[in-house]
Amino acid sequence: MALSEDLDRFEILLRQLQAKWDMFFAGVERKPPLELQGQVDVLVKRYANAEIRNSGERFRLQTLTARFTTFNELWQKRLRAREEGKVFGMHGLRAEQVPAAPPAPAPAPPAAPRSSAGGEFRVADGQRDQAAIRALYDSYVDERRRAGDAAAPAFDAFRQLVSQQAERIRSEKGAKAVDFRLETKDGKVSLKARVVR
Repeated sequence: MALSEDLDRFEILLRQLQAKWDMFFAGVERKPPLELQGQVDVLVKRYANAEIRNSGERFRLQTLTARFTTFNELWQKRLRAREEGKVFGMHGLRAEQVPAAPPAPAPAPPAAPRSSAGGEFRVADGQRDQAAIRALYDSYVDERRRAGDAAAPAFDAFRQLVSQQAERIRSEKGAKAVDFRLETKDGKVSLKARVVR
């Protein structure tokens, strides 16, 4: 197979692998995509020490290999952290144990979530608060684009994950709801959760 065809295949497999890992960490897939990762590993090893005269193909291979290596390290860290019970399953999603603020005199209804970049999105029930989750997702995707990362999980996986985490935090902390907000640090966008009592 020609190098250019292998590079096209490498790019497609890498995109599929990203999506499969995102689904695994979101709880949609039960097992990590190790078989697909093995296929990418084979391509990386095939050209690891090969001399490539075409500078365009060499640059493309180096770029894809670097992306795969970076993603692979991230996936392994997240997998280890997940096994240790430290993460919830999505890019940097974690709960902060921040004392809840005293209740506001007139809280905004969940059907009209704030959509500003620094706003919080209240989720009390994953089924009832679809508008808040959709607004949170849209803000999350926009913020990731601004940070230079166009890849984002599918809305259904995101909704399921946020709903599960809101329910878990509510039951563990005895909360009425959970306020989610976005935080961008070192070019990485993450979700922070705050308990609402």
